[in-house]
Amino acid sequence: MENFVYSDDQYPFSGFDHLRLVARAIVVDEEGRVALHRIRRDDMFCNQEYFETPGGGVDEGETLEKALVRECEEELGLIVEPLEEIAVVKDAYNLIKRQNENHYFLAKAARKTKKHFESEGDAYIAETLWVSIDQAIELMEKMDKTLVSGLVRQRELPVLRLAKGRIEHISLAS
Repeated sequence: MENFVYSDDQYPFSGFDHLRLVARAIVVDEEGRVALHRIRRDDMFCNQEYFETPGGGVDEGETLEKALVRECEEELGLIVEPLEEIAVVKDAYNLIKRQNENHYFLAKAARKTKKHFESEGDAYIAETLWVSIDQAIELMEKMDKTLVSGLVRQRELPVLRLAKGRIEHISLAS
């Protein structure tokens, strides 16, 4: 498993007042494609469009794996099977004084269920794309390197590159 640490160089630092534990997924479907959300936001952070992997905060008393399954069900309408944790990325959002500990898992799409957005952040999901891992990397590489897009790009791009080498080794058969 890989570990990465990044700082927020986009917004002024005024200290941190909380840590958010996050479970994120590189979800692979039966055709070997991965899920990427197209995010559109116009809020205190920025007015931008960018891509992001599925995932979100871990609730109190919840394991990383349970959070991952819950978040994928909410955001993708899929029950996923977590296969392995591949990376931990520590980063921050200075604007909201938050540090993040993102745990990334490779996960296999197991079966469809109903999508049901639950969190405030889910409202920013404009659509979900299913693309090859190479296309996902290319989309991330082309993202704006400033503001939230830049912070997400620095967090997600190394993990997608890492996942590329792992995806060919997983069995996609149900």
